Amino acid sequence: MLEVVTLTKSYGGRAVLSGVDLSIEPGQIVALLGPNGAGKTTLVSIATGLRRPDSGEVRIAGVDALAHGSKVRSLIGLAPQELGFYPTLRVRDNLAFFGRMAGLRDRPLRVRMQAVSQALGLDELLDRPAGELSGGEKRRLHTALALLHRPRLLFLDEPTTGADVATRNGILALVRGLAADGGAVCYCTHYLPEVEALGGSVTILEAGRVIASGTLDAIVAGNGGAGVRLRFEGTPPELAGWTAEGPCLVRAACDPAATAARALAGIGSAAARLVAIDILQPTLERAYLALTGRPRTGGAGNGEDDVAAA
Repeated sequence: MLEVVTLTKSYGGRAVLSGVDLSIEPGQIVALLGPNGAGKTTLVSIATGLRRPDSGEVRIAGVDALAHGSKVRSLIGLAPQELGFYPTLRVRDNLAFFGRMAGLRDRPLRVRMQAVSQALGLDELLDRPAGELSGGEKRRLHTALALLHRPRLLFLDEPTTGADVATRNGILALVRGLAADGGAVCYCTHYLPEVEALGGSVTILEAGRVIASGTLDAIVAGNGGAGVRLRFEGTPPELAGWTAEGPCLVRAACDPAATAARALAGIGSAAARLVAIDILQPTLERAYLALTGRPRTGGAGNGEDDVAAA
């Protein structure tokens, strides 16, 4: 459904994308991960026709989307990170307006408005001005607008920012349902538990390049191996082969129990300050840390947008 080939983009001489490849098949969810400034938002903006690349190709359903954007526009749904609707209009009027913009009319529009309203818990909010909704309600409306026309290719950029648990679960359920119906989803997020809940595939960007791509299970198995964490009261001791993280010592290990036992024999008097031994299971977060060398970052700001605005 989506094929991105060797995409490049620079702003003011600074490379934001450097030969990025990305492929999403019908029925597939691809989580696009990376630290702020990695190029995720720029990649989505180019793939959806909002920006032009310096070079590379974007094909949607086999069509050259860079040369024939009007032919693929109806196939795309986009819910960017920043909320986009008319705050003074009622929820109902926002849905109707954006539905008509997507080509829906009359009964098909009413049916889709009812369906997405029920799916995202908006049916009791239809007559409220959008600007008076809570943060989670606004996020639900924002997502609903991208889903109205049943897009075959959906881009969601930080779709649960500021959302409550119920809203987050509802959005994740919709994403899984869309993929089950044959839709393709590009899901950008910093919240790794959502990626694990969705399953599917993972692509990690670092400084405008793809540094890892594959199924969630393969990424975790190959990079998020088991390990041991020793937690101390106060500063941890120095121990060869172990990494200090705050009051803890951490080490990857194929046999965590044996590794922990050997560590206990080597920490000497610091054993009196040992408060816990944690066996670390393979997780996406551990894989992300191993691949990027840094913790995941979140928040409203996005480094690549700062570059774009410069």
